[in-house]
Amino acid sequence: MKGGLGNIMKQAQAMQENMQKAQAELANIEVQGESGGGMVRLTMTCRHDVKSVSIDPELLGDVDDKEILEDLIAAAMNDAVRKAEKAQQEKMSGLAGGLNIPGMKMPF
Repeated sequence: MKGGLGNIMKQAQAMQENMQKAQAELANIEVQGESGGGMVRLTMTCRHDVKSVSIDPELLGDVDDKEILEDLIAAAMNDAVRKAEKAQQEKMSGLAGGLNIPGMKMPF
């Protein structure tokens, strides 16, 4: 039994190291969200750090479009967040699979 517990501890430590490595890699992965047919584009990392926002000059011509522009920025941000979450799920999906604890099903 002692050997089994030691093996589980080693697996847990390896999983933790892999998780930290994956999180560091995710900080460098960039996704792009867009809205309005590409008139608003936003680039962010998978840690949700916004790197840039690009707005088509046509949107800036009319002051009455302020609310539309705000909505488009929000939509682009939401698009980027969904893409970042998908990248995170793909990156992390295989990490917990290697830990084999009797009676415990993964993911929690």
